[in-house]
Amino acid sequence: MRRELSGLDPDDAAELASLLPQLFGITPGPPNVHLVTSPHYHTAVSVFGGASVLMGHCLVYMDGWDAERALALIERYRVTNTHMVPTHFGRLLALPAEARQRYDLSSMRRILHAAAPCPIGVKRAMLEWWGPRIYEYYAATEGGGTLATPEDWLARPGTVGKPWPISEIMIAGEDGEKCPPGVPGTVYLRSDLTDFVYKGDPAKTAAGRRDGFFTVGDVGYLDEDGYLFLCDRKADVIISGGANLYPAEIEGEIIMHPQVADVAVFGIPDDDWGESVIAVVQPEDGVPPGPELAATILASLEGRLARMKWPKRIEFIAEMPRDPNGKLLKRRLRDPYWRDGNTAIYPPPQNPGSRAACHPERS
Repeated sequence: MRRELSGLDPDDAAELASLLPQLFGITPGPPNVHLVTSPHYHTAVSVFGGASVLMGHCLVYMDGWDAERALALIERYRVTNTHMVPTHFGRLLALPAEARQRYDLSSMRRILHAAAPCPIGVKRAMLEWWGPRIYEYYAATEGGGTLATPEDWLARPGTVGKPWPISEIMIAGEDGEKCPPGVPGTVYLRSDLTDFVYKGDPAKTAAGRRDGFFTVGDVGYLDEDGYLFLCDRKADVIISGGANLYPAEIEGEIIMHPQVADVAVFGIPDDDWGESVIAVVQPEDGVPPGPELAATILASLEGRLARMKWPKRIEFIAEMPRDPNGKLLKRRLRDPYWRDGNTAIYPPPQNPGSRAACHPERS
């Protein structure tokens, strides 16, 4: 992505760079301490870490993510704010109760999170543990975004909030018309920042534009009060029997199973339905993969998820492919099922010993 230089004086630009953290209530100066949990090449990490420096905060860097180490650093350095992703939340919640209770976390005022949909059960568990100190946002490097305070989220579980003062949100259907409240469509954003282009790719730049707004390919809807709810990435939507199924919703239910450490859901070729749902599951340490675990996972979905959304196939993997920032590399899991974009390979070529497949019986 390329954006024209603003031409601002560097001191003025530094002042502007600190405005985003201040939207979350983070104030300049000591005694603020910011914990950096991920590599700086991620835009959000760079933005909030860099802004913390400009605001005169102390920064504490982790050499690599370790859940209990993060708690220890918060206690030792009296950390007041940090930036995480939902994967970090899952690792923290997986710690034994004794470890979670061992550290003094009272200095923490604001935990910001974004980058991926956060399952409602995970977010609720974090709020119960940490209290109303968890702030969620949705944003794009291209510009613009939303903010959900803890109070916003508790009143509307699942929301990623309302637009920033410099931002607007529009939801558009396939016909290009604005969607009414509650109806999912493509999420478009607009901000007061200088315009951008995708360097060397004018076709991509043009394809993502509509009426002065841009999209990064997410699907969501606005409620009656203008709060945004995300469904999934448009490219990840599963179309099965003509119905749109959102993997993030299914993942959010499966991850709450006590024997599941991580999960990825996506569509695979199906001669009858076009696509069917597969779940790739990383069991918790010491939990044996196999048909018994697959059956208990499906049983846990009863009454919580419509049966048409249940996985028809469950595979197990020793470790989910994620980058150092915790972002799921879903393409590595999905691509072996497809070739040349639309020609199916089913079953996919297997790396012996890497995955075990189960086809649970369903009524």
